[in-house]
Amino acid sequence: MNEPQQKWTETIEASHSLFDLRLSEVWRYKDLIYMFVKRDFVSSFKQTVLGPIWFFINPILTTIVYLVVFGRIANLPTDGAPRLLFYLAGVTLWNYFSSSLTGTSYTFAGNANIFGKVYFPRLVTPISIVISNLMRFAVQLLLFILGWAYYLSKGEVHPNWWILATPFLIILMALFALGVGMIFSALTTKYKDLNMLLGFGVSLYMYATPVIYPVSSLPDPFKKIAMYNPLTGIFECFKYAWMGVGEFSPLMLGISSVIILILLAIGIVIFNKVEKTFMDTV
Repeated sequence: MNEPQQKWTETIEASHSLFDLRLSEVWRYKDLIYMFVKRDFVSSFKQTVLGPIWFFINPILTTIVYLVVFGRIANLPTDGAPRLLFYLAGVTLWNYFSSSLTGTSYTFAGNANIFGKVYFPRLVTPISIVISNLMRFAVQLLLFILGWAYYLSKGEVHPNWWILATPFLIILMALFALGVGMIFSALTTKYKDLNMLLGFGVSLYMYATPVIYPVSSLPDPFKKIAMYNPLTGIFECFKYAWMGVGEFSPLMLGISSVIILILLAIGIVIFNKVEKTFMDTV
């Protein structure tokens, strides 16, 4: 009598394609993503006095500092946009990108104990980091929208239909942070001192990004260079869409999209390659 054929639920393979994201497998572990997101959210404010109120305090205090230092003292232009709203927009976007990039870059080093004990798609971890930071971003974006509504009622901002591209801009930022974060996460398994370089580099990168100044204020040679900063198109499009200021063009956003997709592909290749052997070096 023929025995019934067994169907395996898990298959252990020696190798897989470097470009294989195994998204179907990641989807099967969506509950784990939810648990990681919940863990990050709770741990961020555990044993704190103000709790989630820090979501608002951080951008407000940072915006005030920028307003005094760059607005009053340095007197940097804002293309006619209200200074407070201009800096709040930059801070809101930058906080999401920098926190997602920094968190993703510690994927292997920060989760070595878990990775060494149980199997699950390693991509679950950086995805959960990007999503948990997205929750913080949503709260800070609400703060920006409240300020924007105030200035809109006074007729000091002039939004346009590009405001509909906001979800696309957020996705681009998430993919950019994910791609670059996976690259650094893979490299830091072998070169530990890259963690310090990343922290320093992120701080410098902010000044190379139109967070506290508009691209229009740059000399012509630097404008061309700024075009190839993936965040330039995103930040300029956001400010142009919500406040009607800046020298935004669809070409800027197109360049940003292409560069981000290339970096994401590189990040995927490196992440998939290191994921097989990182326990030997971490």
